[in-house]
Amino acid sequence: MYDGASSPALSHVGFEISPGEFVAVLGHNGSGKSTLAKLINALYLPSEGNVVVCGYDTREEKLVWEIRRRAGMIFQNPDNQIVATVVKEDVAFGLENLGVPTEEMIPRIESALSSVRMSKYAESSPHTLSGGQKQRVAIAGILAMEPSVIIADEATAMLDPSGRKEVLDTIRILNQTKNITVIWITHFMEEAAQADRVLVITDGEISLSGTPSEVFDHVAEMKEMHLDVPHMTALADELRSNGMPLRTGILTVDDLAEEVEKILCPSKSGI
Repeated sequence: MYDGASSPALSHVGFEISPGEFVAVLGHNGSGKSTLAKLINALYLPSEGNVVVCGYDTREEKLVWEIRRRAGMIFQNPDNQIVATVVKEDVAFGLENLGVPTEEMIPRIESALSSVRMSKYAESSPHTLSGGQKQRVAIAGILAMEPSVIIADEATAMLDPSGRKEVLDTIRILNQTKNITVIWITHFMEEAAQADRVLVITDGEISLSGTPSEVFDHVAEMKEMHLDVPHMTALADELRSNGMPLRTGILTVDDLAEEVEKILCPSKSGI
């Protein structure tokens, strides 16, 4: 996939995502993450190869709207995605474009707003909402279209920590309760640590792939790619390099605390 430059934005990228899987995508600025998202949503078409979404080839022009119904995109700035002056009307926008009958739209809008805990704001103006609430309205607009896949392109980048947690928690619940596949593009490592699988893109190619524990154990390699790892992973790596016999795969405070307790209080862990 070329972005107008002399080199491809993505090259020799190949992977499959299973239904209901939560996949985080990492990469430095310009690595090709957003290009990947737009390819999956058929906003871009591949110059070589194929992108197949829910069984549909994105190169088939007649299938584009079906692909976008099945694979909804959440962008970084919710203000760019909100088009109406009332929350429920904004959620209805995508359904109107799909030609969904009014009598079918109403229960779908109500269900979508309920799913993201925004029902009480249905009559509100979006400009009165917080950043996290606006992003949840954007998610509701996608959900009303009943997607199989949600693609979030840095969806929490402009939010404060509380807003980021609010949006990610909402997406995780939808992933787990409705079996919606999630492709979560982020530069927050603690968010990626909650995924089922992590893909790391460097200069248009997949350089690492695996579970969060497997990927983040490559601390030195991640740093070479100008990427961070979760704070506890970095601390565990530092302690390990100074002789503390910690296991690999540490991601959270609880993981590290449990390992340190095993070393300092072996009788408690039954060792």
